[in-house]
Amino acid sequence: MNGPARAEGVKVDLQWDDLRIFLAVADAGSLSGGARRLKASQPTLSRRIAEMEYALGEPLFVRKNQGVTLTKTGARLLPAAQGMAQWATEAARALDAKNSPVSGRVRITAAPSFAFDLLAPIAEKLKRKHPQITLEVLASTERLNLSRGEADIALRRYPSDDPDLITVDEVIVPICAYASKDYARRLPAKYDLRDLDWISWAGALEMVSPNPEFAARIPNFRPAFASDDYSVQVAACQAGVGAMILLKTSHRLKRPGELVELKLVLPASLRAELTIICHKRMADLPKVRTVLDLLRQEFADLRRSQGAQKPRMVAPIIAKNARG
Repeated sequence: MNGPARAEGVKVDLQWDDLRIFLAVADAGSLSGGARRLKASQPTLSRRIAEMEYALGEPLFVRKNQGVTLTKTGARLLPAAQGMAQWATEAARALDAKNSPVSGRVRITAAPSFAFDLLAPIAEKLKRKHPQITLEVLASTERLNLSRGEADIALRRYPSDDPDLITVDEVIVPICAYASKDYARRLPAKYDLRDLDWISWAGALEMVSPNPEFAARIPNFRPAFASDDYSVQVAACQAGVGAMILLKTSHRLKRPGELVELKLVLPASLRAELTIICHKRMADLPKVRTVLDLLRQEFADLRRSQGAQKPRMVAPIIAKNARG
């Protein structure tokens, strides 16, 4: 028997805080992942889940070595918990839309490369122009849910088909191969993909681009250095360990000398499409709109100064009546 039986007819009073914990674990697929999302300890979450299961008289999760999966009871509870999360988010947004000044925290979720090469550099511009806004960058390959308020803005590879989310702008950011000056000097006069020591992803991210593209074009591809942390990869590149595929952003162009661009024709499949996405109800908040305007300006600068291609289509900018 997985848990104590609950007497028939006994009403269980689940609080939103309990459901928020349940939802975090369900979304993350593990207690450790849920703890990271909520910035709590794993033992605390484990205890709270156990208390919920005791109150229900049924287990909510099946514990496995690699994480957790929902039981039938957990699967029945999930839609209601998701609905409550959206209502809680909407309530907070309703208050923010009425009272929010151009200040406070704005959370952006983005892949590590975009966070490192795009968001970190523009944070200086935001601080200079709007010091009352705190930018919080959630750099992860994990897809956070904007509808439930897990982030305010997302930088993603592709537009969303969710009708509640707005595509604010799109751009194709140029990418190039980079290496330290010392490493570049040691290269032969003519070289191709196979002649370079590549730095790439490791662990659970080993199938993230550019690893698959290299594996398809380099026989028995094996990176010279790999890490699941983008900043560690860049540090290795700067140290002269090898070459790396990086975004050709204004940040990188304004810091010559640290890394140099290699004369290399890259596979056409290696392209960095980037989309700004925001929930339509967040677009009216002054603090969010301020950050969106800054991101749009950065996209415009990329197109103008670097010859970045226009994407397949640029969706309309935030509607004037975004609440509709």
